[in-house]
Amino acid sequence: MSRPVKRSVTNRALAPTIPGVEKTKLTLGHSPDPDDAFMFYGLAKGLVDDGGYDFEHILQDIQTLNERASRGELDISAISIHAYAHVCDQYALLPSGASMGDGYGPMLVAREAFSRESIASLRIAVPGTMTSAFLALQLWLGKKGEQLDYTVVPFDEIFNTVNEGHADVGLIIHEGQLTFKNEGLVCCEDLGVWWGRENDGLPLPLGGNVIHKRIEAGERKVVSDVLERSIRFSLDNRAEAVEHSLQYARDMGIDLADKFVGMYVNDWTLDYGDAGRESIRRFLRRGHEMGVVPSLPDLEFVE
Repeated sequence: MSRPVKRSVTNRALAPTIPGVEKTKLTLGHSPDPDDAFMFYGLAKGLVDDGGYDFEHILQDIQTLNERASRGELDISAISIHAYAHVCDQYALLPSGASMGDGYGPMLVAREAFSRESIASLRIAVPGTMTSAFLALQLWLGKKGEQLDYTVVPFDEIFNTVNEGHADVGLIIHEGQLTFKNEGLVCCEDLGVWWGRENDGLPLPLGGNVIHKRIEAGERKVVSDVLERSIRFSLDNRAEAVEHSLQYARDMGIDLADKFVGMYVNDWTLDYGDAGRESIRRFLRRGHEMGVVPSLPDLEFVE
């Protein structure tokens, strides 16, 4: 694990690469999914100013990244907003990189349509207990995890888990929200739609990027600017960035991948804004009131 030493960051973002001078290494964790691949296209391919850093891209599923963040292992990481409440003593939120469900979000799917009352007593396949999807599920049902019958499986195995009868309902995230019908499944509830309906149209906060507080405050801002440049570059060069993301687009052609990327890399991703920040506060506060989120953190953003 790389632990950067403290140093001056004056004009660091504009500093040229000097031959023979080793760049500072930083670990950057994100999911092997089209939206994250799209966001970090410019950075991964050396098409944007890296601020003088050497970013080691670590691709792992979001539950694994949440767990690694709980141990403080990565310098920068994608993380579930639910998990942020558990690691806010170690990490600060970056203002860019958000995944917000604006009128859509994680879905509960099954081989037949089930009501909320039925789902509360059925076996549910979930992609991880620290995911925002799992927190949204508990809020929707009004039940804590220990009151539910659930099984944790990798997000890309949920369809098989349901279709093979190992679970009655699947809580799906990522591109499964667009491909579940191909698996012969139906949507019982879209938790993003439910959240917006219950919260004045606010988007459902799902994920964000965080940076470890062992990195001094001035450097956090420099790194934040690098990541924002990468996201903005992809939005400005959409076609080539989507093409790059296709290598992580399971069962999706370019049109569907482009649609999925548009759902989760947009204006919300460049900055949460006041509405996004308010939604995070509500989401975590309701989790805390329910006893699912252990403590209610102050949102600490890199400004």
